[in-house]
Amino acid sequence: MSHGAGLVRTTCSSGSALGPGAGAAQPGASPSEGLLDLVYPRTHAALLKVAQMVTLLIAFICVRSSVWTDYSAYSYFEVVTICDLIMILAFYLVHLFRVYRLLTCISWPLSELLHYGIGTLLLLIASIVAASKSYSQGGLVAGAIFGFLATFLCLASIWLSYKISCVTQSTDAAV
Repeated sequence: MSHGAGLVRTTCSSGSALGPGAGAAQPGASPSEGLLDLVYPRTHAALLKVAQMVTLLIAFICVRSSVWTDYSAYSYFEVVTICDLIMILAFYLVHLFRVYRLLTCISWPLSELLHYGIGTLLLLIASIVAASKSYSQGGLVAGAIFGFLATFLCLASIWLSYKISCVTQSTDAAV
């Protein structure tokens, strides 16, 4: 028997104390905050983004410097790793330079969630294809392994950044 309508709440943690958009509506924000967020590079979200970028760059370099056994599989892997790296760098810079305060018309948490969801899926597919076509060549195997590691880090970023909690609200609550 249901006691009320179900409500699903999602919360996003950006890694900073205020989060994206939290200070956008404050007209009296202190000018000492400045353009650069000096706290963000030390947060868990920022460190995770840096780890993702490093593993994606290593995966790209490993595959790029190896002799390819299948041109289409590894060119797809290169495109996915570089595009993912560029997007992660863009979101890192958005948080570092507080661009989310200037462009309030964009839902930054939603756009980052969509990027991580699509990018992680494409990276997982590219890593599986790269691993299956490596034929025991060292650089290609290493690139596939770093691709899987980057996939895991992207999944960890999704898991740590977006929390979903289901709450049941009663419709007959006393006021």
